[in-house]
Amino acid sequence: MKKLIVILSLAVITTPASAQSLDELLQEVRQSRQQVSTEVEARLRQFRQQRDQQAALLRDVQSQLAAAEARSAELSAAFEANELQLEEMEENLRVQTGDMSEVFGVVRQYAGDAAGALKSSLVSAQFGDRTTLLRDLSETKNVPPPEQLRRFHELMLEEMVQSGKVARFNGPIVTASGEPAEVEIVRVGTFNLVTDDKFLKYDIGTGTVQELPRQPQDRFRSDADALTSASGGTVRMAVDPTAGALLSLLIQAPSTKERVDQGGAVGYVILALGAVGLLIGLLRLFYLFAAGARIRSQLKSEEANENNALGRVLAVYQKNRDADTETLELKLDEAIMKETPKLEKWQVALKVIAAVAPLLGLLGTVVGMIQTFQQITLFGTGDPKLMAGGISKALVTTMLGLIVAIPMVLLHSIVASRSKHLIEILEEQSAGIIAEQAEKEL
Repeated sequence: MKKLIVILSLAVITTPASAQSLDELLQEVRQSRQQVSTEVEARLRQFRQQRDQQAALLRDVQSQLAAAEARSAELSAAFEANELQLEEMEENLRVQTGDMSEVFGVVRQYAGDAAGALKSSLVSAQFGDRTTLLRDLSETKNVPPPEQLRRFHELMLEEMVQSGKVARFNGPIVTASGEPAEVEIVRVGTFNLVTDDKFLKYDIGTGTVQELPRQPQDRFRSDADALTSASGGTVRMAVDPTAGALLSLLIQAPSTKERVDQGGAVGYVILALGAVGLLIGLLRLFYLFAAGARIRSQLKSEEANENNALGRVLAVYQKNRDADTETLELKLDEAIMKETPKLEKWQVALKVIAAVAPLLGLLGTVVGMIQTFQQITLFGTGDPKLMAGGISKALVTTMLGLIVAIPMVLLHSIVASRSKHLIEILEEQSAGIIAEQAEKEL
């Protein structure tokens, strides 16, 4: 082994080029080691610098944490002290207020009730929403300040004053067709809102004034028109103390035409008969009054005038003066019999109409009840509106039958009484003539 090393050494020593390469390699190793040492030292310095910075930051954070913990402890102590002070103050307030807490409770209750009343009041249609303060008072848990209590008092006084006024103001409304319009509105206290001859309503949900799609009867509308047009003085006006409830019921009441329509075909037949009977009765009354006037005129005259029934009877007497009593009596009876149909004409028709009208009303009643029972059979009795049509027909036809029959009975009685009176005058004059003729023969 020594021999081999010696040989290698000799070989190395004996080779000049190889010796030069090893020196360069050694030099490079030394330079590389020096460079690595320099880099390592730089990294160590950077690491130490960063370590010192992190330590400084840690010290700052620890200092801040200690200050925050001290501040937290201080605030906790202050909070506990404030809690104790607040409890003491609340206890002092409860003791000092005493019975006033019950008064404030009543104020809150009345504020809630007043908020609902003012929201639905027609005065709000003119002045807008006035319930903000009242809602705050009703919801507050603390003692209300005096200013709010004074404002509450003013609001209630304002409502009382406005409830007794008839005020005019311009404002937007929603017409019956759904179109917006700017009109002059007349407010009658807290009872009615009108414009021209139309009644309005105040919608609480939307806070708008709306024209009623269906208006009340003409007499109420004429009062509203007179009030709107008035510039002073006293004007008659219907008021609704329920602020719209009675008016809504009033406008739902059917008109005369709607009542008649509920009677159906039977109702129209009854009305047609009534119209015919009324026309006949009026014509007969006019004829009988005219005939009676001419007969009374004839009673004052000795000369026979054939423009009236008595004159025609007297004309028969004058033509048969020389006849015997029996013949003259027969002639006069014949003349009276000719005049009687003219005086009693159409009386039977009036009597028939007076008898048929209630029978037609009864027929309508039966038809209406049949319709009602059919509705009950199909839909049951759960919804009364389904039965209203048949019941209305039953009642309306009965009403129409009586409305026609009662005047027809009275009209027939008047016509019959008048014609009978005129016939009695003819018979009385005829009897007088016959008696006179019999005296002459004696």
